[in-house]
Amino acid sequence: MTADARIAAITERIVERSRPTREPYLDQVRRMAAAGPHRASLSCGNLAHGFAACPAGDKEALSDGHTPNIGIITAYNDMLSAHQPFETFPALIREAARAAGGTAQVAGGVPAMCDGVTQGQPGMELSLFSRDVIAMAAGIGLSHNMFDAAVYLGVCDKIVPGLAIAALTFGHIPAVFIPAGPMPSGLPNDEKARVRQLYAEGKVGRDALLEAESKSYHSPGTCTFYGTANSNQMLMEIMGLHMPGASFVNPNTPLRDALTKEATERALAITALGNAFTPAGEMIDERSIVNGVVGLHATGGSTNHTLHLVAMARAAGIQLTWQDISELSDVVPLLARVYPNGLADVNHFHAAGGLGYLIGQLLKKGLLHDDVRTVYGEGMANYASEAVLGPEGGVARTPAPDVSHDPKILATVDEPFQPTGGLKMLTGNLGKAVIKVSAVKSQHHVIEAPAKVFHDQAELQDAFKAGELDEDFVAVIRFQGPKANGMPELHKLTPVLGILQDRGHKIAMVTDGRMSGASGKVPAALHLTPEAVDGGPIARVREGDMVRVDAVNGSLEVLVETSAFMARIPEQADLSANHTGIGRELFASLRAVAGPADQGASVLY
Repeated sequence: MTADARIAAITERIVERSRPTREPYLDQVRRMAAAGPHRASLSCGNLAHGFAACPAGDKEALSDGHTPNIGIITAYNDMLSAHQPFETFPALIREAARAAGGTAQVAGGVPAMCDGVTQGQPGMELSLFSRDVIAMAAGIGLSHNMFDAAVYLGVCDKIVPGLAIAALTFGHIPAVFIPAGPMPSGLPNDEKARVRQLYAEGKVGRDALLEAESKSYHSPGTCTFYGTANSNQMLMEIMGLHMPGASFVNPNTPLRDALTKEATERALAITALGNAFTPAGEMIDERSIVNGVVGLHATGGSTNHTLHLVAMARAAGIQLTWQDISELSDVVPLLARVYPNGLADVNHFHAAGGLGYLIGQLLKKGLLHDDVRTVYGEGMANYASEAVLGPEGGVARTPAPDVSHDPKILATVDEPFQPTGGLKMLTGNLGKAVIKVSAVKSQHHVIEAPAKVFHDQAELQDAFKAGELDEDFVAVIRFQGPKANGMPELHKLTPVLGILQDRGHKIAMVTDGRMSGASGKVPAALHLTPEAVDGGPIARVREGDMVRVDAVNGSLEVLVETSAFMARIPEQADLSANHTGIGRELFASLRAVAGPADQGASVLY
């Protein structure tokens, strides 16, 4: 099916813009694919080191150079609930590989930190940079050049984007992403949010808050709200890097294990040693990236992906911009209501029809490129399906339902929840920013109010506790960009700003930092660039300046006469306290070279 003409035009624009970088990238991918892994040409000493720990059968297979070998890159640790299930995956993958006539080795582990643990803490200032560290760590694992394909075990916020950057950097070999799945549903997300808000108001104590949080995050698996982690899973599936239907199957179930075995078998089948060679760098093209953006809009996904998708695309020589993302938002309808832009969690979303149903709806109107390559084969139509456990214990697939099992969670493409997607770009005399409006009520889409200026989120929280914020205002929180302090999420502000909005005040936020993938009902202009530490216009804003955040017309303005505003000397901030402790001193070089937010806030590109 041909894509919608508007989507086709945006895609073609990306293709043309990307030619100077995409063509050299593809040349390199093809040269490296032609050279193949060096396993067969390694010296005996090199090869002996490479398989010294393997059992005899694997050593024999690796010696001949003709048996496909999978490199496993794992983000396993048992502190992240989403990643704890990966502990058993390497053994399962090795067993499945041997049964299919191949071998598999853990090529390397990558760091994986939990934003849920570090929110509001010093460690959050390492979070965004961990994405690029993960990409580099995966590169070290794969640098042994003994692998015909790679499988990537990761779920959460920065881990999957980092792994995707690595997979595209090693784009000459196939890449299959294997998820672990969401934890079963716990305390409803709206009830969790209610208790958080009560705690912020001082109406319940820490015991009540901890009890609510523990009932929400209660077992192995991904957190069940639709934040960055679950947006990652959607992206990997709609971009064709997962097996169809793999994203939202719970951990430690027979179907989850069957999908992992199937992914292993498929990774072996698409190496250069077979007849279906699918190198990741050629498979993921401009159409795949556009499909990812379409999925983000259709599901109301995480604002963090305005950073991550740009960085991932650049790893494949593709030049995606915020303007592209914003224009696609004008075309793509919102089809899903999952918390924070609804009451359902991802388990409810999956039960209502999930990604198979959503992909089918988007294909019906030509809103996805169907003519793409995926790890499963040609075409996105394969992904308009539901994975179930077959009679022999393997994976079987049935067509996705034509009708939503719950219209409050999944709408039809003909009658969407709203006609446009959830993310927009804002531009104006404050620079460029992004805003997520899928969870923001229409009466809050335009906010004009005096600025209250803060240099960190603790200052705002202190002002709230002191009763200084019971009025209309735009919270301007600056010196939160990648060069300033690593661009931490400011999720701790969500309950406070929500309380003030509920009291009837006009509230918005403008920041050169990030919010959470779960940012919700308060309009927030995020990722503002240029950032304050680079002398961006946000550093010229003064207390009481009128600021207008307009998500309808896509504008972000400080309402100060231009010459007077530009004559102001940009404010400075003492950031020394943000540069030491909890490992932050190790990241000084990354802060120094970090790129702007609209280019992915990357230290790599």
